[in-house]
Amino acid sequence: MEKEIPCVLMRGGTSRGPFFRADVLPPDRAERDRLLIAAMGSPHELQINGLGGGNSLSSKVAIVSPSSRPGCDVDYLFAQVLVDRELVDTRPNCGNMLAAVGPFALEQGLVRAHCGETAVRIFNVNTGSTIEALVQTPGGRVTYDGETRIDGVPGTAAPVILNFLGAEGSLTGRLFPTGAPMDIIDGVEATCLDAAIPLMIVDARSLGLSGGESPQELDGNAPLLRRIEALRIEAGRRMGLGDVTDSVVPKPVLVSPAGDGLSIRSRYFTPHRCHRAHAVTGAIGVAGSLVLPGTVSSALRGAAPFSRGVVSVFHPAGRIEISIELCSRDGVQGIAKAGVVRTARKIMQGTVCIPSPLSDK
Repeated sequence: MEKEIPCVLMRGGTSRGPFFRADVLPPDRAERDRLLIAAMGSPHELQINGLGGGNSLSSKVAIVSPSSRPGCDVDYLFAQVLVDRELVDTRPNCGNMLAAVGPFALEQGLVRAHCGETAVRIFNVNTGSTIEALVQTPGGRVTYDGETRIDGVPGTAAPVILNFLGAEGSLTGRLFPTGAPMDIIDGVEATCLDAAIPLMIVDARSLGLSGGESPQELDGNAPLLRRIEALRIEAGRRMGLGDVTDSVVPKPVLVSPAGDGLSIRSRYFTPHRCHRAHAVTGAIGVAGSLVLPGTVSSALRGAAPFSRGVVSVFHPAGRIEISIELCSRDGVQGIAKAGVVRTARKIMQGTVCIPSPLSDK
């Protein structure tokens, strides 16, 4: 007999996936992961037998529960369900899916809405970081209607403002996990940075690219993808993440100049395909790398001083603007605060049916 699990299919930023309350899922991690794989229809390139869209951007899951942590309203566990493998990765965060966590928590009654705007304090279980989401709640109810437009998503919607608090060292505990803002990996200059999510940042030109290539061009370049993966695996080892062959972190990023000093062009990988737009968490790290001294990215900007401002990260579908504020600790600059505006939408609310062989286990 099939098992029906309540869920809400939501778009957060430029990503999409089912949102579950933690209390409707099995407490055992292995059993939970088997259920999520079945729900998404993996492993299959089209995920034809489940909710997944055959793409890493639409094979994501959010699990939300009340938080027992002081100062936090809800806990958010992000799960990346691999499309072509029976694997669930909960090491990374997803800032796009994060945009829908606040609205979901409010509509599920996990947080009480206020009239006008409601601040939802979210603890990201994946990274141990706290994010403040400002959700529009006129009359004490979530609204998805508004005039905010984000690149990569058609139409407009209500803004969701995400303030990342303590983004440094999200997974590794250090802003520069290797101990330096720049490393040489197999002859290539790379910045290994952990701000909201671990990244390996490389100047596109060092790999013989302009940086303006389309995702389709990059995905079709098999030698390039093999080269990037080899660099990523070594970067993961140096960052203290161990063997990252079966993990989606660190994410590889190719950067290049984009005009004025506070903008940068980015090609963000997920990690084995180029993102058609850009991950929010990745954009925070890319923006931070532009204004922090000694990184691969900062060489594109020059030596102009920076303390706070807005950095534009240009991606294949447009751009993301990141508000960055730096701080100094013992004479070393770091990221004090990073914020971004996203939108979200509730697409469907109901139940997902899990095949009987799995549901009977």
